[in-house]
Amino acid sequence: MNLFTSLMRTVVPIVVGLLLGLAARVGLELDDATVTAYVTAGLTAGYYALWRALEELADRLGWEPLRTLAGLLLGWARPPQYEQPATVPIRVRVDFDADAFASKVNHVVEQRGGSAR
Repeated sequence: MNLFTSLMRTVVPIVVGLLLGLAARVGLELDDATVTAYVTAGLTAGYYALWRALEELADRLGWEPLRTLAGLLLGWARPPQYEQPATVPIRVRVDFDADAFASKVNHVVEQRGGSAR
């Protein structure tokens, strides 16, 4: 669920930025595709920064309606809560008998028709 939330919080501002960029293009004579891309990126960044800042401010003030509105306009009602993966230390004890290991290696090599020594 966190991945979906995170993706929605990224995709919705991009789509809104694209729509705002297209709206700006209708009102302005932008004939260069690069300029249009820069305008779109700038509007997207501004849109996201504004609503994210309002969301953070509303969270600090405890004003739930503004936090919900900002979250919805960012693509999800609240910031995603990323869970830390559980880590468990694992200890492995290996009793290594070098002579037994060498004997098994020699046995395998001899079965294959070679000589280990």
